Amino acid sequence: MSESLLEVTGLGVRFGTPDGEVSAVQDLNFEVSAGECLGIVGESGSGKSQSVLSLLGLLADNGRASGCAHFGGRDLLALSAAELAAVRGAQIAMVFQDPMTALNPYLSIGSQMSLVLRRHEQLSPRAARDRCTEMLTSVNISDAANRLDSFPHELSGGQRQRVMIAAALLCRPRLLIADEPTTALDVTVQAQILALISQLREQFDTAVLLITHDLGVVAGHCDRVLVMEQGQRRDYGGVKEIFTTPAHDYTRRLLAAVPRIDAPGRQALPDTVDELLAVQDLSVSFRLPPLRWPGRARELRAVDDISFALAAGETLGVVGESGCGKSTLARAVLRLVPPGAGRVSLLGRELLPLQGESLRAARRDLQVVFQDPLASLDPRMTVRDIVAEPLESFQPELDRDSVTARVAELLGRVGLEAAHLNRYPHEFSGGQSQRIGIARALICAPKLVICDEAVSALDVSVQAQIIDLLLDLQQELGLALIFIAHDLAVVRQISHRVLVMYLGRAVELAAANELYERPRHPYTRALLQAVPIPDPDLERGRERQLLSGDVPSPLQPPSGCAFRTRCSFADARCAAERPVLHELHGGLVACHRAEEI
Repeated sequence: MSESLLEVTGLGVRFGTPDGEVSAVQDLNFEVSAGECLGIVGESGSGKSQSVLSLLGLLADNGRASGCAHFGGRDLLALSAAELAAVRGAQIAMVFQDPMTALNPYLSIGSQMSLVLRRHEQLSPRAARDRCTEMLTSVNISDAANRLDSFPHELSGGQRQRVMIAAALLCRPRLLIADEPTTALDVTVQAQILALISQLREQFDTAVLLITHDLGVVAGHCDRVLVMEQGQRRDYGGVKEIFTTPAHDYTRRLLAAVPRIDAPGRQALPDTVDELLAVQDLSVSFRLPPLRWPGRARELRAVDDISFALAAGETLGVVGESGCGKSTLARAVLRLVPPGAGRVSLLGRELLPLQGESLRAARRDLQVVFQDPLASLDPRMTVRDIVAEPLESFQPELDRDSVTARVAELLGRVGLEAAHLNRYPHEFSGGQSQRIGIARALICAPKLVICDEAVSALDVSVQAQIIDLLLDLQQELGLALIFIAHDLAVVRQISHRVLVMYLGRAVELAAANELYERPRHPYTRALLQAVPIPDPDLERGRERQLLSGDVPSPLQPPSGCAFRTRCSFADARCAAERPVLHELHGGLVACHRAEEI
């Protein structure tokens, strides 16, 4: 490595609270060399973000930083507010996790980007706009000159993140800090953003400090790794060294908990298992008002003729990019949104015609675990009342002591204690809150549970615990699961079969191991190629063809095959004729050229 660009020694971060001082970072040491990418990894609350925010003077008012952070011959922690403001944006720039909250919704993209240049380089409005156009082009935003007049809400998530990166690089900073820059993005957009950061790093010789929880990302893009736990450094060294011979037990546990997309998943269920759920030609549409008055109302077809069956004890994984209709499909099965057409049968009983009390009774066998446990648990209710609520609705003959005993027993099965009965949701961690949500879903012994991104917001170690819990409960209770997730590695580990969706349509359905090892549809192949593998040698030796562009608007889907605008195999037939699901090598695929591919 070349000479150190940033050298941090003895960094400490403390926050004053009504209950006393809280130490978030303790005696942290690391360095970043010019042109190097240093990855900082660790679970939530480990102090990753607070460490870098302290370097830029961005701590909350009750935060205090100590130690030394030498950058360009100066100690960042000793600079005045005015001196530090001159460094931020010009020599050190930062890309935040959520671009929608980091960008000003009241200002156009061009106005926000120009402020950086006019503040640090005193450029004229015309010169600043020209530089902004050039930088937007360099981060692969099409029609850059016109995009400068757009507002943040008019851009997709991937485009907003590209704008953030472009704004950060306007003054050619020597160090770029990226704080979870891809966490909220689809795996395909994540791969594009990471490739862009690597390309710009080489182009501008910019050092990168990458904060992430994804060890696959670290394996493919970082030179060195800093592992943090509880505000302290646990491991520090070259990326290959950390992945092959980690020094600290915490690092070993972290690596062991990471699901791998190249690891075999569960075997398919035998054909003799009874069918529990049957979905046939299910469609869901939403009517939207016209763009101008007078005009015709618009139709958004969120789910388009989806069919599948689910056996008792089986898990069906549902994957696809944001907006493909995964959650809407689940809500239609649960009758939480009205289906437009199709049939849904549970144990041979049609669900869609049910109304009132008959529908309410049927929902005893249908339960859901939502993505955000704290948002789905009533903050005013105790854990006992939250978990007991379905039981009291469906079995009102039970007395209070019997209900409490059932709740306490189930809490024990999901890894919680009877002592937690009278606590409130805010008193639990994210993983514990998700266990409460699972307990609530299971209290009435349902036949089907839908997990809608139930582990996506959790740390990798907690995620592994929840997955193990679901597998154990499925085997014990014979549950059928519909598991919706954007993490394809997790989906492989838990699913028997996988359904791939694109713009509301099913493009492939096959046994999990077969689909992951021999994908038939070009979209499935692109999704799998975009998933990073937590192995430096494998990840850096992979050949991948990344998807370009964004998902088309569901209000104006392409003719024929919806995927053809992003598919390198598309031909004239793809534009003229919509492909239908047909059997191919034991699975179903909707592609005209699947046999050739």
